[in-house]
Amino acid sequence: MSPSLDTTMTSSPSEARGRPLSETVLQLIWLQRQLSRAEIARRTGLSRSTVSDIVSDLLLTGLVAEVGDGPSRGGRRPIMLAFQYDAYAILGIDMGASHVSVAVTDLRGRVLAWEHRDHPVRSDPDGTGALIVELSDSCLRQCGVTRSQLLGIGVAVPSPVDPRNPETLSDIALPDWRGRSGSNGLTAEFDAPVFVDNDANLGALAERWWGAGRGVDDFAYVKLATGIGAGYMIRGEIYRGASGVAGEIGHVTIDSDGPACVCGNRGCLATFIGSEALIAQARTLRGDFPQSLLASDEITISEIESAALASDPLALHLTRRAARRLGIAIADVLNLLNPAAVILGGSLSTLGDSLIIPLRETVVRRTFANSVASVDIRTSELGPRAIAVGAATLVLDAALKDPRLFPEVTAA
Repeated sequence: MSPSLDTTMTSSPSEARGRPLSETVLQLIWLQRQLSRAEIARRTGLSRSTVSDIVSDLLLTGLVAEVGDGPSRGGRRPIMLAFQYDAYAILGIDMGASHVSVAVTDLRGRVLAWEHRDHPVRSDPDGTGALIVELSDSCLRQCGVTRSQLLGIGVAVPSPVDPRNPETLSDIALPDWRGRSGSNGLTAEFDAPVFVDNDANLGALAERWWGAGRGVDDFAYVKLATGIGAGYMIRGEIYRGASGVAGEIGHVTIDSDGPACVCGNRGCLATFIGSEALIAQARTLRGDFPQSLLASDEITISEIESAALASDPLALHLTRRAARRLGIAIADVLNLLNPAAVILGGSLSTLGDSLIIPLRETVVRRTFANSVASVDIRTSELGPRAIAVGAATLVLDAALKDPRLFPEVTAA
C-alpha cells in the first residue's frame, strides 16, 4: 500500500476477500479518516456483521475509536469511526555515510521532532549506535512520546539490504562495520520492532506517500550525497531486485579509465559526483578560479552548494559537470525502465535549475525516444528529512498491511 493522501479506496467484494479483511478495513479507515460501519460495508462489499466483528477487534488496538454520531440518511444516526493518528509514534532513523538523522512521526507521517548530527558513520559503528540512541531519546522527549508508545523503528542505511538477511550490511559499502546491522541493539533498547532498508529506497517511499511522487506509480528517486543511490518505485511498490541490490546507480561506469572506486571498478558515477569527489575537484581547480568563494583551505560540500546558489563560477562549473555525468546515468535508467518521473533528493538537489537544466540537456541527447527524453525531472519536496521520514513510513506501511504489528491495548 502506497497511498496518496487524497486517495479514495473502494474494493469489490472479490478484492476485499482476496486479502486479510482487517487489513482492508484498517487501510480504508486510515485513508478516509472517518467512516461509519455501514459505509465500510458499502465500500468493501462485506456484510455488516463481518464489518462489525472486524471493527470490534480494531477498537482494541487503540488505532480506531468511535467519535460520535454521523449524519442520518433517514434512519438512526450512524456511529462514526475515526483513525487515531496519535495512538502511537514511529521512530525513523537515517543513518547516512557521514551523518545520523532521527525523526519521530505520528501515524499520518507528520514529523513531531527531528534531530540531525554529522558523524563519521562509515568508520565508527559503535559511536553511530550510541548516537542513534541519543538522538532518538532526545526526539522522544521533545514531543512527549514515551518508549511504550512506539509502534516501531525504521532504519535507513547507506548499503544494499538483502530482504532475506536484513541484519547484514555490505562489506563494500561499510567495511568497518564488518557486516553488522544498523539496527543492532535497537529492538532491545526500545522494545519495539525494527525494520531496515536501503536509504534511497526509503527516500522513494517517502516521496511516494508524502512528497513529489504522490500519484506517480513508476518513478526513480536518486539520492545525491556522500554516495549516490537510487530507489525505484514500480507499480507503486519499491523494487529491490533479487537480493536487494537494485538501485546502485552510483556504481554505473561513466568512464572505464576513470578513478578507482571502493567497489573495485573504475570510473563509477560516485567517483565523479559524490561529495568527496566534488570536494577533491574543487581543491584541484580553485587555482583556475582565483575569485571563487571556494578559495579557503577547508572546503565542504555545503560550501560548494552555497557557492553555486550564489553563482560562484567554480561551484557552477562543478555543478554543470556533475549534472552532465549524472545525466548519462539517468538516461540509462530511462532507457531501461521508462519511469514517469525522476526525483532528485539529497543535498545536491537543493541546487535547483543550475543542476537540472544541464542534466535535462544530457538526458535529451542520450535517451532513445522523445517520450523518454521528456520525462519529468523534479526535486524532492521533503528536503533533508526525506530519508528519516521514509524510514518511519516503512514501519507504517508494514503495520497497515498487517495490523497484528500494532500492540494490543486492554479495553476499558
